Amino acid sequence: MRHFPRLFFAWLGLLLGSGLTAWAAGPYDTVRIDTVKTSIYVGNVTLSTTLLKRANGAYATDYKAKVFPYFFYNETGHLSIDFSDDQLAQLARGETVQFKGHAENSDHEPRRVEGRAVPTDGTQGKLKVRVFVSPKIELIFNTIYHFDKP
Repeated sequence: MRHFPRLFFAWLGLLLGSGLTAWAAGPYDTVRIDTVKTSIYVGNVTLSTTLLKRANGAYATDYKAKVFPYFFYNETGHLSIDFSDDQLAQLARGETVQFKGHAENSDHEPRRVEGRAVPTDGTQGKLKVRVFVSPKIELIFNTIYHFDKP
């Protein structure tokens, strides 16, 4: 009986690591996204975020965009990505997931967000995010995401 706790936690670790159920994806309520840079005409845009926290089927965070050399286009704002329990289960199974969301800068200008997450294992993967700054301007960011287990 004294080995029960060790066996229980070993079994629980296998269950959570296997990604066989949507419940296994549930503990991933916090995501880190690496700072990323993309090129623009004669310059670049660096996008950084705080931790994305999941609530009500969406990940939300604050962001900062630095535009070099056009510093007067720098902005900060809030970003939200819709991500259902089914999409989390797909990631846990190793499947690519398409997502949508929106952002709003500090001047309350809306930004449409679309992207795709491609898992490399149960806790991280590649991320492609498109931010539609205007009807004619689209920024594409390729980066890495990391789930932070509780």
